[in-house]
Amino acid sequence: MKKKFHRKRDQRRALMKILAHHLVMNEKIETTHQRAKVLKSLIERLISKAKKQDLSSLRYLLERLPKKSAYKVFYELAPRYKERTGGYVRVLKLPFLRKKDSAQKSIIEFV
Repeated sequence: MKKKFHRKRDQRRALMKILAHHLVMNEKIETTHQRAKVLKSLIERLISKAKKQDLSSLRYLLERLPKKSAYKVFYELAPRYKERTGGYVRVLKLPFLRKKDSAQKSIIEFV
C-alpha cells in the first residue's frame, strides 16, 4: 500500500513530481524519511525505464516529470547508471528530528 501523506491523489502526485524534479536537478535533497522512501521507489523506476533509451521511455518520463528534469534523467542520469542493475538512490537518516512535529529527517541522493 502506498503512503497517502494525508493528501488527495492529485496532491500526492504533484508532491512526488516536485520532489522528483528537485532531486533530479540538485542530485541531493533533504526531506522527511517517509517521503524519501516513497520518492526512492519512484526515481528507481524512472531511471530503469530511461535506461532503455527509446522514444517510449522518453515520453513516459515526460508524463511524470517536468521537461527539464525528464531530459536530464534520459540524457545524463540513465547513461551514468547503464552498467548498474539497481540502487541508483540512497536514503540516509539524519540524527535530528524536525522541530515543529518531530518528524525524522533524511537526505536522499544519487549514488
